Amino acid sequence: MFNILFIGIGNMGFPMAGYLSQKHKVTIFNRSKEKQKRWITEYNGEILDGLKSINKDYDFIISCVGNDSDLEEIINHSFDNLQKESVFIDHSTVSPETVIKLAKRLNGKSVYLLDAPVSGGQAGAENGALSIMVGGDLYAFKKSKPVMDLYGKKVEYMGDTGSGQQTKIINQICIGGLIQSLSEAIYFMKHTNLDPSKVLDVISSGAAQSWQMENRFKTMTEDKFDFGFAVDLMRKDLSIAFRESEKYGIDLEITKIIDTFYEDLQKQGHNNLDTSSLIKRLIK
Repeated sequence: MFNILFIGIGNMGFPMAGYLSQKHKVTIFNRSKEKQKRWITEYNGEILDGLKSINKDYDFIISCVGNDSDLEEIINHSFDNLQKESVFIDHSTVSPETVIKLAKRLNGKSVYLLDAPVSGGQAGAENGALSIMVGGDLYAFKKSKPVMDLYGKKVEYMGDTGSGQQTKIINQICIGGLIQSLSEAIYFMKHTNLDPSKVLDVISSGAAQSWQMENRFKTMTEDKFDFGFAVDLMRKDLSIAFRESEKYGIDLEITKIIDTFYEDLQKQGHNNLDTSSLIKRLIK
């Protein structure tokens, strides 16, 4: 049994920490105290008052937060209290540059940092079925994999530090294109007399099948967008993709166009809707 600190009890982190609590001793920390109270009523564990008050030897510190500055703040506040040979697993989507910088800093304290962004959405987290793409020290990965297996259906080592984030960039580029295509397909369907359930049943059994189709086709058709991954977060992720692509001299032409579509949604006040809300640009 490991002693684990989990930081970030949001839509994703809440169930992930819950799975960990079934096998390990888990302490949680979240800025929202209400979420901490709700988690502790559903799962076994403890609450940490603040990151500077860390007073236990944690084998793993796991974070799932919003952006680069959140991750840097966590490490700044907890740095002096991190245990040697412990592993810091970050499931946030941040820039490869940031995790490389932070990994070097933690290595000086003999602490490993794994960049381990996830894919699968809130449903994946709740079902313990996330895909986790991991970059960092191979020894630290092997030590950590049994922990991540508790909430991941696919936990893959991608290479050196930053490799996990690079893989997540590829993932987000794919998702943007898939959702836009799905939006246009549903928009076309709505102009016909076809039965949406029959359309989904037949095309999801063929070459057009995708996670987005199986999980979002019905809800997009019904104008439902109250899910975990928001428009604001997608734009943050795509901005990382654009910065990284410039380093390789790559022009992500279609992805840039789709990013402007997400910007349109933000201007309409749809910042917190699920990314599948791209269809709202078409269906007025």
